[in-house]
Amino acid sequence: MEAASIVLFGATGDLAMRKLYPALFNLYMDGKIPSTFSVIGLGRREWTDEYFQSHIAKALNAFSRRKPDETLVREFVQAFRYCALDVNNSEDYTRLKELVVQREQQLGLAGNRLFYLSVGPEFFATIAEQLIQSGLGETAGWKRLVIEKPFGRDLASARELNEKLSHFFSEEEVFRIDHYLGKPMVQNLEVLEYSNPVIHALWSNRYIANVQITAAETVGVEERAGYYDKTGAIRDMFQNHMLQLLMMTTMHLPNPSTPEEVRRKKKSVLESLRPLQPEDIAAHVIRGQYQEGVIAGQAVQGYLDEPGIEPYSQNDTFIAAKLWIDNHFWKGIPIYIRTGKRMQEKSTRIVVQFKDPMESYNDPRHTTAEPNLLVIEINPNEGISLQLNTKDADHPGQFVPVRANSMTHAADMPEAYENLIFDALRGDATFFAHWDEVELSWAWVQPILEAFEANALPLYTYKSGSNGPEAAHELLGSDKWWLDKEPEVEAAGEKLQEKLVQI
Repeated sequence: MEAASIVLFGATGDLAMRKLYPALFNLYMDGKIPSTFSVIGLGRREWTDEYFQSHIAKALNAFSRRKPDETLVREFVQAFRYCALDVNNSEDYTRLKELVVQREQQLGLAGNRLFYLSVGPEFFATIAEQLIQSGLGETAGWKRLVIEKPFGRDLASARELNEKLSHFFSEEEVFRIDHYLGKPMVQNLEVLEYSNPVIHALWSNRYIANVQITAAETVGVEERAGYYDKTGAIRDMFQNHMLQLLMMTTMHLPNPSTPEEVRRKKKSVLESLRPLQPEDIAAHVIRGQYQEGVIAGQAVQGYLDEPGIEPYSQNDTFIAAKLWIDNHFWKGIPIYIRTGKRMQEKSTRIVVQFKDPMESYNDPRHTTAEPNLLVIEINPNEGISLQLNTKDADHPGQFVPVRANSMTHAADMPEAYENLIFDALRGDATFFAHWDEVELSWAWVQPILEAFEANALPLYTYKSGSNGPEAAHELLGSDKWWLDKEPEVEAAGEKLQEKLVQI
């Protein structure tokens, strides 16, 4: 890998402290970045280099997945310098350029520059323009711009932002982070089909009954209330993370592919996604909002009682949808997606339910067996399991499901940001969102956003600690959500029920 300068906007923020510094440190420990590199941290605060370095050391001790060696930490933080910067002040960029060039000359770096924007999206275009006008984008090496979500809040704003960025950076130079794409098990989806002939043979509508993608959280909005109440589950999770999981699961790669081929296949999935007409949305999409309830034995408050939430907010904290991919491989197979806060358990998983083509278990002499399931666990555990059926030794004529598991220890696996920063430094865009994917996903979601804003769909409530609104289960018809755990039992005589928020 070529040595590079990393210019980090938002260096004093929470994301940098919890994710970015530990990721860089673990890459450094593993020898995945050159021993000689430069990081210039930027923020509004007036910090010295020494204070900035001590701040990074504290972050590593608090958040690194591996206990840091103090000697190695002292060596690592010497690569960091700090520069106070106002993103709107052109003079600050001139001063920044002088520092970047000075460090490149001191360390003998070739002029490769990675600009990481760990800031609000309202600053993306301004920073991109200032980088070019200041001359920071003029370098003997490569330049790359890494940006975090959200990339727009609807189709129009996403297009506007992309148009502005494209004036200063080419599409090949823009790396849009979706941290779900950095998770090791999600990256394994790329090779799951083509490297396993059994799965490759079964990966079509001939053998698959349905696909279920779940991302459930036990946490509420917590300190993100101001952001989340204007965003909701559909913008915070569904448009980006959930549709990326859909693409990664259903694209067909016959062999190892280039980043361009992966992106082409993902784009093809979205192009084949059946659009929702306004009159069909209510039958295919469920939105919900959590009430008070019990999680891990502790009573928790409802969404409307959270600090910073408007008392009559119609914001969605849960969304479930039934989708159809109208292509050769998936036509006729329902894809079920759901995500929500304050759910019964923290779990991100993909469940593929296989058909029983011979209906061999409908013999009345036998108890019906459960279907075969391929379960891909993404978070908090990582692994793959296959659910099969075997005879129940204690009950003749009946079957019991058994699991063949392959689980990994999360502590031993690189975190998402380690993988993504490593790829960005190498220029590998496989697991970054291309503009085509972003635009197509917003285009598909746009009618749902408009329906939500018009209150054209009921907003269901669900108890915290449950598996979501009952309507989300009714959405599946004769199918069912697999692997849901039973909610905790509340006080005797109290019944969990669903009701509509009065609009």
